[in-house]
Amino acid sequence: MTGNVELIIDGRTLNLPTTVGSEGEVGIDIATLRNQTGCITLDPGYGNTGSCESAITFIDGETGILRYRGYDISELAEKSTFIETAYLLIYGELPTRPQLAEFSELLSENQMLHEDMRHLFNGFPPTAHPMAILSAMINAASSYHPNIINKREERFPWHAARLISQVRTIAAYSYRKAHGLPTIYPKTNLKYTANFLHMMFSHPGEDCELKPEIVKALDLIFLLHADHEQNCSTSTVRMVASSRANLFASASAGVCALWGPLHGGANQAVLEMLEEIHSEGDDGSKFLNEVKNKVGNRRLMGFGHRVYKNFDPRAVIIKQQCDKVLGQLHKSDPLLDIAKKLEEIALHDDYFISRKLYPNVDFYSGIIMRAIGIPMDMFTVMFAIGRMPGWIANYKEVMEDPDSRIARPRQIYTGATRRTYQPLDARV
Repeated sequence: MTGNVELIIDGRTLNLPTTVGSEGEVGIDIATLRNQTGCITLDPGYGNTGSCESAITFIDGETGILRYRGYDISELAEKSTFIETAYLLIYGELPTRPQLAEFSELLSENQMLHEDMRHLFNGFPPTAHPMAILSAMINAASSYHPNIINKREERFPWHAARLISQVRTIAAYSYRKAHGLPTIYPKTNLKYTANFLHMMFSHPGEDCELKPEIVKALDLIFLLHADHEQNCSTSTVRMVASSRANLFASASAGVCALWGPLHGGANQAVLEMLEEIHSEGDDGSKFLNEVKNKVGNRRLMGFGHRVYKNFDPRAVIIKQQCDKVLGQLHKSDPLLDIAKKLEEIALHDDYFISRKLYPNVDFYSGIIMRAIGIPMDMFTVMFAIGRMPGWIANYKEVMEDPDSRIARPRQIYTGATRRTYQPLDARV
């Protein structure tokens, strides 16, 4: 649906077209603004800028709604799996039984890395961060499959399956490398998430126990992170894709964007905060008072969200799963007790309520991963594995858009005006 809006600049009235989304969002098309007026918009952080039209994910931050392709996240979390949801995001519809079987077969066929890539892993120092390895090795993997670089459209299902499948293999290999452990190969008889845990925690000749509740919990974490509209990393993937870079290069760029502590590193920051509170013998009450009174630059991590001004719907789901996992594992975790105390106080304190600081998905995901045995430096890698279907779906959308143009933002220049070059001896 389209319409028009009048904009007055320096007494001139401009008639600009509008686009209305399927959920009623209105976007003002300013593509001709500079040509007509010489002006551009300035929107640091792009908080009010729509960079694209997309049919993949809908978020209503005011009411706490998240939907993948029209399906509510709570319904998918209850009834679907990560792989089924990945298919939904990439291809737009839930798969039929034959389609899901074919997709799963493609994942199994493409889960092995080229054997020569093992030598590349050995080139990283033991101190290398898993996200650095992940980004580099995704790019490296593409060089073993030249048809990825050639971008033949009919090969896209293979490229997409190869990337989704191999990202977990690369992640597991990087973990084993960092801990001096031998490589564990994937098994074709294991499903996606179980296979990842097998590669992470098994030993040669001795497979790890794959507890259903653990597999389900990690699969849910992947599903909840599968896409989240035009966030920093997804926008990065789309920007790189706009240059017609290949799928693996675009995803590698997404990994680098996700690595930042303000994005994918947020769940690690939550756990570090909880550990700090625990080390001080605090149940969270003293910490929150210091946050409110701005003592010692204390920051409450895992609360609030750039988009959600209500409860993050993913946080509600993952909190229930967190309680289940710890209960089924018969584990008590003092950090979970502190987390619950922080939540209880914050949800009834006017200071946090007035600022709309509600728990987000990062608040509980780190505790689940800690219970599973995943080390903290791998938390962001888990996020990247989960987000891969969303990146691929957005990449596909860019490539299939006949009106897609290379992304090229403008700027407001604030530097020096024209100056005359001075010879070296004349400079003071």
